[in-house]
Amino acid sequence: MARTTIELRIRRQDAPSAAPRWEEFALPYRPGENVISCLMEIQRHPVTRQGRETTPVFWDCSCLEEVCGSCTMLVNGRPRQACTALVDRLPEGVLRLEPLTKFPLIRDLAVDRQAMFDALVQVRAWISIDGTYDLGPGPTLPADEAAKAYAFARCITCGCCMEACPQFNERSDFIGPAPIAQVRLFNAHPTGAMNAAERLEAIMGHGGLEDCGNAQNCVEVCPKEIPLTEAFGELGRQTLVHGLRRLLGR
Repeated sequence: MARTTIELRIRRQDAPSAAPRWEEFALPYRPGENVISCLMEIQRHPVTRQGRETTPVFWDCSCLEEVCGSCTMLVNGRPRQACTALVDRLPEGVLRLEPLTKFPLIRDLAVDRQAMFDALVQVRAWISIDGTYDLGPGPTLPADEAAKAYAFARCITCGCCMEACPQFNERSDFIGPAPIAQVRLFNAHPTGAMNAAERLEAIMGHGGLEDCGNAQNCVEVCPKEIPLTEAFGELGRQTLVHGLRRLLGR
């Protein structure tokens, strides 16, 4: 029988301190819809499946093309981008939407991912060029190295890998897969290599690379298919060499 409705079960919470609740919605089926378009329809007509008026569901989104990373949520228990979660490609039945669990809740499906951005600052995930003087064309990467680095440049800081990582939680100081992978990216840049030692120091020791449990969940959920575990392997070699040089005073 042809599908006629889209049924959703959404975890609602008006504030971090408020009690959570579940609300159910039923929308007319339209082919090609994504989760965001379903939420927009509920926003226009916030009435539950039982006919009770409610408040519009609160969530984050911006680009709607899997670039900004802001619409990450749990869709049927899996962290993913709501903008590219097409209803037609999800199993039929009730569509279950929940906020990420590893970041502080703001409201409903929106969370505060500031911890991830703070970790990017901690690992110095940038190239130190202040623009105060002409540096010329600068060094370039060989094509094969540029291709390897580009894989890590695709990161959109969506938080999917952080949500799936069993070591990243409120009981751990582990900074998570996304910031560590950016160390691999910026250390590969000829200019960024000037601060490579500082980045390696940031991921050595407690809360850094050694706290990774190698569960590899991060690779499974990354929407950009970033080879995160390859980054951890490469950085393991870099930190070993850096540690030996530090020990030998070189």
